[in-house]
Amino acid sequence: MLTRRLIVCLDVKAGRVVKGVNFESLRDVGDPVALAERYEQEGADEIVYLDISASGEERATLLDLAKRTAERLFIPLTIGGGIRSADDVARALRAGADKVSLNTAAVERPEVLSEAAHRFGAQCVVASIDAAMIDGTYRVFVKGGKVPTALEAISWARECEQRGAGEILLTSIDRDGVRSGYDIALTRAISDAVRVPVIASGGAGDAAHVCDALGAGGADAALVAGILHDGVTTVAALKAAMRAAGLPVREAPPARATA
Repeated sequence: MLTRRLIVCLDVKAGRVVKGVNFESLRDVGDPVALAERYEQEGADEIVYLDISASGEERATLLDLAKRTAERLFIPLTIGGGIRSADDVARALRAGADKVSLNTAAVERPEVLSEAAHRFGAQCVVASIDAAMIDGTYRVFVKGGKVPTALEAISWARECEQRGAGEILLTSIDRDGVRSGYDIALTRAISDAVRVPVIASGGAGDAAHVCDALGAGGADAALVAGILHDGVTTVAALKAAMRAAGLPVREAPPARATA
């Protein structure tokens, strides 16, 4: 049975990790490289860096961070934010990322997913979908969750898969940072609609929420951020709860020796 992954997301702005609520009210929570190392040692399966401002200058900062982080991590690293083309994907992979997440660029020009998958393999291409309920329909948002589009989230997820995305990173804008639980209905609908792995994001408040996303929600992985940054829980505690719920979980790596 495939293990369920616990992924830690680090939102990066000006070289620092920040966290907000509903993509707003950002606050500083620490150094990204140090946090990535800490979460790996606690047992995180993967790390995601998201450049939430996505200007050219910030992208350069993120690529430098990816390089420095990749030199120290053994678990997969995904980076996203401001990736516009297959050439941008190439730069990110050269900097040390294992996967690259695309959102706005994929909506504006869906061919970028196919181009990146053709050049680097679908396993490197993550379609990031930010969605919120509008008039009874889950709509896709772009530009950091600020601009709604006419795209319906479930059909867009199917198209992303068809165009070559090897994974879907699904974030509920309505639940982001609120800690009331993932949007299980949205997560289940997307998980049932595609064959590629789905990462549930937005809303984790405790271990039960994570287990719900992986169980009732049908997600292959759960992404967490604020509850770890604020010390509400730990990666180890979340994975212990996943194990207790009968979910197959990867074991934490052995402690790394220090010089």
